Amino acid sequence: MGPLSSAFSFPEWLDLLIGLLIGIGFGFSLEQAGFSSSRKLAGMFYGYDTTVIKVFFTAAIVALIGSQLLSFFGLLNLNLVFVNEYYVTASIVGGVIMGAGFIMGGYCPGTGLCAMSIGKIDALLFFAGGLTGAFLFAESYPLIQKIANENYQGPIKVNEVLGISPGLFIFLLIIAAVAMFWIAELAEKKFARPDITSEL
Repeated sequence: MGPLSSAFSFPEWLDLLIGLLIGIGFGFSLEQAGFSSSRKLAGMFYGYDTTVIKVFFTAAIVALIGSQLLSFFGLLNLNLVFVNEYYVTASIVGGVIMGAGFIMGGYCPGTGLCAMSIGKIDALLFFAGGLTGAFLFAESYPLIQKIANENYQGPIKVNEVLGISPGLFIFLLIIAAVAMFWIAELAEKKFARPDITSEL
């Protein structure tokens, strides 16, 4: 299954079934964590609810530590793990567009689908907007191709850019996460909105 050790050779149908179950579990976890609420998600930008930051930092650390441990015990081949190719200009422009959409719509693509699956109309409109954006991007790609492909860096990792080992990077990320959690707690106290958070 993917980059798992060849000792675990699964048939394709089982790979797909496992992927489906992981996807369902992920969506269920998002909904149970309250990520189908646009007000909870928007709270990250206004400081009254920092659950999103805490969850994603925790997920990143667990994934990093878990992958390193699986690699250490020979259960995961990290050389086969897909790493997104990095286009600097496109990442900056795309990040600004997605961030603006996140603030205005209250969802990111994943949480938008999560909210849509439980029947939220605003999420349905958000999803329609995402499809429209994807269509416009595809149709205008010949015009923006140069910008989209500028400053190509390849499939690089953060620790490689910094010139440090994966272990040291994980350690530094844990320290950053602890600091971020502390700042997030201060923000929630300073910008508390009990009128909103009591309903979430």
